[in-house]
Amino acid sequence: MFNIITLRTLLAYAQRYPDAANALYEWYHEFKKQDFNSFQELKEIYGNASIVGDNRIVFNILGNHFRLVVRISFVYRSVQIKWFGPHKEYDRIDVYTVQP
Repeated sequence: MFNIITLRTLLAYAQRYPDAANALYEWYHEFKKQDFNSFQELKEIYGNASIVGDNRIVFNILGNHFRLVVRISFVYRSVQIKWFGPHKEYDRIDVYTVQP
């Protein structure tokens, strides 16, 4: 199981984007139960996930209307939420350095 850091950040994004809140919660509850050892294993379940560098992975949420950027340590079983927002805002961020 993965430790998703921090739930408070996820809740703040859900409040900011209420249209995506249920999809974001669904991702959270599903992901924290997973047991991946590598990006390749993650990709088998989340086919739309993309690795972008520095262990950052981008997930399409709510039919690609929103993007979720996380940093994953497979060794320590931890996930840091880095950014969440609509696809058009995603195009304006630097996915390699963005912070919550």
